[in-house]
Amino acid sequence: MSTPRPPHPNPLPNGEREQAVIGGTLGSSALYRLMAWLSPAFPIGAFSYSSGIEWAIEAGDITDSATLRRWLAVMLGRGSGFCDAVFLVHAHRAIVEKDDALLGEVAELAAAFAPSKERFLETTAQGQAFLATAREAWPCRALDRFLKVWDGPVALPVAVGVACAGHGVPLAPATHAYLQAFVANLISAGVRLVPLGQTEGQRMIAALEHDIAATARRALSAPLDDAGTSAFRVDLASMHHETQYTRLFRS
Repeated sequence: MSTPRPPHPNPLPNGEREQAVIGGTLGSSALYRLMAWLSPAFPIGAFSYSSGIEWAIEAGDITDSATLRRWLAVMLGRGSGFCDAVFLVHAHRAIVEKDDALLGEVAELAAAFAPSKERFLETTAQGQAFLATAREAWPCRALDRFLKVWDGPVALPVAVGVACAGHGVPLAPATHAYLQAFVANLISAGVRLVPLGQTEGQRMIAALEHDIAATARRALSAPLDDAGTSAFRVDLASMHHETQYTRLFRS
């Protein structure tokens, strides 16, 4: 027999919850959830993906912390980081505004936007794992509603956006935190592959703070049609990784 799910939690009082979603107040309950969901301990397998960085290192594009930092800045500003943030923003808004048509459009576009087979695997495998785990440990009506609207592959930023909206996690901190987790995971891959020291990895996280903030600001005001990339070398790296002879990561 399966264990019955707990009732849908209401993490904040109604008035405070509404203000959190609209006004951006990050209360303790919202902060707790955001930290849990975007922690490396959340079981979505993020550690096993490198978004093509493994191939970029083998090809000589990334050789040290400076080249890795530049690569990640491009991913953030002109690649999958920006697109993911846009999808998260619009998934969150679709839940808050009860716009099922928009919700389905965002989910479909986010899944279709993957430029390679491995990038598609990366975002949808993590998205499905996030959705399944969140529904078991952090159930809410928004997650159930999403599954009624969309039965296709689920990109990770869409799943995170839906969960954040459903639990009253405000949009701006959710977007910012998602991008920080995105960068931190890829830096972790670079630390293992280049290799680099752990302290150097933290220096990169600190150095990319401005890039993360700038990308989050852009995504928060971008229409859905603005999702798009010009990080061609990053996309090629993801494609080449599919046939890389020796590899440690799934993408």
